Amino acid sequence: MDTTQVAKTVVDLVPLAKALAIGLTGIGAALGIGMVGAKAMESIGRNPEATGKILVPMLIVSAFAEAVAIYGLVIAFSIK
Repeated sequence: MDTTQVAKTVVDLVPLAKALAIGLTGIGAALGIGMVGAKAMESIGRNPEATGKILVPMLIVSAFAEAVAIYGLVIAFSIK
């Protein structure tokens, strides 16, 4: 096999790696935020007086889950 034949068989996997990096982290963050929001609303529905105690931790956890998606975006941009 000469070099021209080898060059024709090489597959560029960089776009696939970028898509997987952002796609999987986006799905994970979406699931995490969805579960946190659902459980927070369920607990507020059961005990409306605890809204102030539930809302702030819910927002903090949602921000951390969103940060995971941002890290995935940064990784996708850094893959060369």
